[in-house]
Amino acid sequence: MRLSRIFMALTVGLAVAAVPTAAGAAQPQPPVYTPGEASLTVTPTTIRLGETFTLRGEGWAAGTVTINVTITGNPNAAPAGSVRRSDGSAVAMTAVAYQQPQSAPTTFTVTADGDGNFTTTYRPSRTGRHVFTAVQGTQEDSATGIVLPARPDRPGRPGGGHLPVTGDSIGTPLKLGGGLAGAGAVLVLLSLAWRRRGRFGIGSR
Repeated sequence: MRLSRIFMALTVGLAVAAVPTAAGAAQPQPPVYTPGEASLTVTPTTIRLGETFTLRGEGWAAGTVTINVTITGNPNAAPAGSVRRSDGSAVAMTAVAYQQPQSAPTTFTVTADGDGNFTTTYRPSRTGRHVFTAVQGTQEDSATGIVLPARPDRPGRPGGGHLPVTGDSIGTPLKLGGGLAGAGAVLVLLSLAWRRRGRFGIGSR
């Protein structure tokens, strides 16, 4: 009889002890974020010098992400060569150097939030193909953007302002000389006509 009471007491005690554990397990647990496949995007993919890229990352772990920038295809000068005028003659062109401002950083860091996302901007100081590579531990992803020269109608920026003259200064003197030659021919014709009138007695007395 006593043995059965002891077993019953142990059973009741175990049941009472298990109630809080079961109640805690029934409570909703906060979701645990696990990084997914990390990605990096660049928008827009093509800009003019002086404009800005927007970099967006998703799927990273919360914390620091390093971004490396590799730039290729940056012109140091416009190519020299020659062009032909309408009369078939060639005019030499002199290479025009591009003046680049202080270089933008080629390595910088951003901070991903608790959801693994980040957004930052980057303003290039050079033309060419820009490859952005985001690295965090073993995760890595890249995105590419193209930077074209600044628009000619935007003075104060590299490539802006007035365009360099690539022709020669012969055209204007030739036009002026042609006009003077035409005026001289008209005067000669008028002089000949006046002499003929005088020869045949047509002129006024």
